[in-house]
Formats: sequence, C-alpha cells, structure tokens
Amino acid sequence: MNQILRTNSSNSDFVSLVKELDKELAIRDGADHSFYSQYNKIDKIFHIIICYDNDVPVGCGALKEYESDTMEVKRMYVPPQFRGQGIASAILKELEIWAKELNYKKCILETGMNQPEAIALYKKCNYTVIPNYGQYQNVENSVCFEKWILL
Repeated sequence: MNQILRTNSSNSDFVSLVKELDKELAIRDGADHSFYSQYNKIDKIFHIIICYDNDVPVGCGALKEYESDTMEVKRMYVPPQFRGQGIASAILKELEIWAKELNYKKCILETGMNQPEAIALYKKCNYTVIPNYGQYQNVENSVCFEKWILL
C-alpha cells in the first residue's frame, strides 16, 4: 500500500529522486537541458510530496508559488520500475489537495514535448493546455497546462 508524505526539499529521498529525474531529463531534453534545469532548483521549493511503497520512495512532486493565487507543479517523477501503477496520479491529486488547503485557486505546470507520458498524465487529470507562460514563452519544446482547483 502506498503512503504519501508531505515534506520539504531537504528530504533526502526527494533529493535522490530529483537526481534520477535530472539524469532522465538530460537525455530527453538533450541540448535544451541546461535551459530547463535553471528553473528547477529545489532550494526554492517548500511543498514536497513523496510516495512510498513499504518505505521505498516510488515517486515525488512539488509545488512552488507562481502568483498569489497560483501554484506551479514541479519535479514530478516516478522511477521507470514503478510507472504504470497510478503513483503519479496519486501524487498530483495530493499536490492539488495541498494547494487547495493553502487557498490557491489553480495549478499550472510546464513539461516538454519529449515527455509524452507526462502530457498524457496531465490530460488524464483534467489539466488544460494553455499558452506557454513566463520563461517558457516562445519555447517550442515546452507545453504548459493549468487546472482550476478552487473556484
């Protein structure tokens, strides 16, 4: 049975999962990886979710304030051997619950065109494609989403 932990970015399991994520993204993003990595530093992220299965960390996700009413979903990752079990959906749902509890109205996020699994996840979880925001404007490899969570 999976267990969800709310924590912060100093959690060693989160740090380990993010290292795995960054290795995978370096391959998927290729030459664009350094552009994206500058916006994914964990020292400015304070709301972290880790999913465990029998004390083994099997996935993570994070929230970072983007605007006073908007949280940005960051650092979503499930190691390959644990994919296809609904872990990412459970993490995303818990992030949305946490954002609601903090009185945010919507979640936004960016993912890359080279991450079709992520795109499918966000569409399945009722996120809507929006014009690229912030630093992702005019970045052809990025696709941005939003979901209103509190109306």
